[in-house]
Amino acid sequence: MQPIQITGPEAEYHTLLLSGELKPDIDQAKAVAALERLHRELIDYPVIKNNNSGFHFRWPAGLFRWLGSGKPAPQGIYLHGGVGRGKSMLMDLFYAVAPIPSKRRVHFHEFMLDIHARLKEWHDLSVQKRAQRGSRAGDDDPMPSIARKIANEATLLCFDELQVTDIADAMVLTRLFNELFAQGVIVVATSNRPPDDLYKHGLNRQRFLPFIAQIKEKLEIIPLNGPIDYRYNRLKGAQTYYFPVDEHTTAQLAAIFFRLTDRSIEDRAKVPSEELDVQGRMLFVPKAARGVAVFSFKRLCANPLGPADYLAIARAYHTIIVVAIPQFSKENSDQARRFITLIDALYEHGVKFLCSASVPLQSLYVARDANFEFERTLSRLMEMQSEDYLARGHGKVIAD
Repeated sequence: MQPIQITGPEAEYHTLLLSGELKPDIDQAKAVAALERLHRELIDYPVIKNNNSGFHFRWPAGLFRWLGSGKPAPQGIYLHGGVGRGKSMLMDLFYAVAPIPSKRRVHFHEFMLDIHARLKEWHDLSVQKRAQRGSRAGDDDPMPSIARKIANEATLLCFDELQVTDIADAMVLTRLFNELFAQGVIVVATSNRPPDDLYKHGLNRQRFLPFIAQIKEKLEIIPLNGPIDYRYNRLKGAQTYYFPVDEHTTAQLAAIFFRLTDRSIEDRAKVPSEELDVQGRMLFVPKAARGVAVFSFKRLCANPLGPADYLAIARAYHTIIVVAIPQFSKENSDQARRFITLIDALYEHGVKFLCSASVPLQSLYVARDANFEFERTLSRLMEMQSEDYLARGHGKVIAD
């Protein structure tokens, strides 16, 4: 019987090189070799499924044997480098073929929102339980329980854009990841910053330093500092605002989408859709690939979406294409307000914005009472066409 061949990230990467979709890059090749190493180590790694009921905890049998044998858990990977160096693309390759069924890929900001929600839920429930048994507040530590639940959900955690700017995040990360690593969770992360620059100049940073030490111990640190900004090169010189809305402008936007996502335009029927979890609701994304999403204006702004939806989109995608923006007037002022909120979210997170509209940019709003908010939106839309903005990194920019 022939052994089953498991395709790894190295084979996937070389396929893209041979097809011409990628160009040789020394830093990427080193990163792929590390990802291939982890891929092979994960083939026999046991899935974490433990008994987390009540206060009785038992290690999953497979993991207990693995860790009990003295064999360490596979070392995770931390990819860091400038904008457009291929970090997310390599994460895509690795995650798609990772030989472990219990895996989760998530934007790091969304993961931390989930952690704070779990902490609040634990606190609220624990207050009630402690009141019932007359115990004092603070008797129990939530982190072991939360970490066990996360480990049950995913043995492999892949984080996009690991960055720490919030003191609330900084204060829980050391304890959380200490528990996750103790559970045997494997972590792969991308970041624009090397570990030593995380939470740089942040308040009480000395309390954050143990987390940096954990990252450097548990993850292999791989820099991606090649000379080519692939994402910017694909947008450099490209028009971002198209009008009017017709077959020609639609075809131009489609061509840009396929160039940004390394896909052939002949494969347009194969472009997948996605769903984003927005506070427990699922937001449908009609077309998405490699951090680029396509929406109709109607879906985004004629429907009753709000700031939470637009923030989720801004955090999940580095480039957004919106088709068929109408001219705004008093008759569709509600859509104009949603559009303002959308652009604010995209701008604050450095999202690249391409669109087709019915009229030129300066004629987009025709109501006589054009307010300050829309004037600001027009200004931001013009700035978002500039080379400086197109070269800006994805993620909210906060001064150190």
